[in-house]
Amino acid sequence: MDTEIKNSSNRILSIDALRGFDMFWIMGGSELAIVFFALSGASWAQRWASEFSHSSWNGFTFYDLIFPLFLFIVGLVLPFSMSKYRNEKRVDLKHAYPRIIQRTIVLFILGLLINGFLNFNFAAMRWPGVLQRIAICYLFSAILTLHIPPKYQSRVFGIIILVILTGYWILFKFVQAPGISPAEYLTKEGNLAGYIDRMIIPGSLYYKYGDNEGLLSTLPAFATTLMGVLTGGILKTSRTQIYKILWMLVGGIIITGTGILWSFVFPLNKILWTSSYALVSGGCSLLLLCLFYWIIDYKGYKKWAFPFIVIGVNAITIYVVQGLFDFGILVDIAIHGFVGYMGQAKDIFYMICFITLKWFFLYFLYKRKIFLKI
Repeated sequence: MDTEIKNSSNRILSIDALRGFDMFWIMGGSELAIVFFALSGASWAQRWASEFSHSSWNGFTFYDLIFPLFLFIVGLVLPFSMSKYRNEKRVDLKHAYPRIIQRTIVLFILGLLINGFLNFNFAAMRWPGVLQRIAICYLFSAILTLHIPPKYQSRVFGIIILVILTGYWILFKFVQAPGISPAEYLTKEGNLAGYIDRMIIPGSLYYKYGDNEGLLSTLPAFATTLMGVLTGGILKTSRTQIYKILWMLVGGIIITGTGILWSFVFPLNKILWTSSYALVSGGCSLLLLCLFYWIIDYKGYKKWAFPFIVIGVNAITIYVVQGLFDFGILVDIAIHGFVGYMGQAKDIFYMICFITLKWFFLYFLYKRKIFLKI
């Protein structure tokens, strides 16, 4: 979304850097980590490698944090981007709504293109997706941020998040899909979200019984985005940086801890985006932002973050381009003659070249100030 995020006259570089850090793992960073740990047959290496893949069902890995972190950042920038459409007396609906609707539609269409819309095989196509969910969460979060005065946002959004996450848990607990016993309400075959997806969503689904970006699970994902909006509201205030750092640190610990406790009765599950998962991933996102903000914007250590900033200011660009174009073709052309001589390191070497090529593509755009501001 918008990259021109400012607090007073100073740009909050940690937001761009964190967005880039998040996208780095989608660009191939997770595969690089997996092949790196695969060099060792030790059990500890296999354990670390598993952190860079999604949980098969219940559980929580580092890679399970990537998507909610991005949604959190989508919400994080909204108090800044929506502020130009409102003042103390009125909201500029004439200019705000066309912009919000345009971004929503473009994101949704890009998501369909990545899913193979132009193959015109609609019966077999997967209709939900990452960008589609981002579009929906952005739409409703932007509208709420636009209309609710900043002084009321913390209370209103806090209530909305509480209602969504509590209601989602109650819905799963007490409403079963037809023919499913109460004991099966969180299984792949029997969960309510999957049943709704099978009944309503055409085409193929992410897994046999439902979709990980399905209809019902978008509700707690929306709550994740609102957590970002709340945090952005704090960053936008004139409070001291120390206050903001302490707020993020304490808030992140409390939210993560609450999610962990909740997971004993409502397990962590990314595919269902359970309430406990929404809290743990939201809390971890807040703690990561706190760390990046402390290092980059408070302590002033910025140079190390430049590679991530280059990615972060064009995060949607690289997500879409790598979804439509195989960078591996160019990598194979460049290194196929000698990659075989790399021995056990050939997979690591290949992934480093793969990521580096994408980064230089983004650097080319960065140097020419070409930014896809959806």
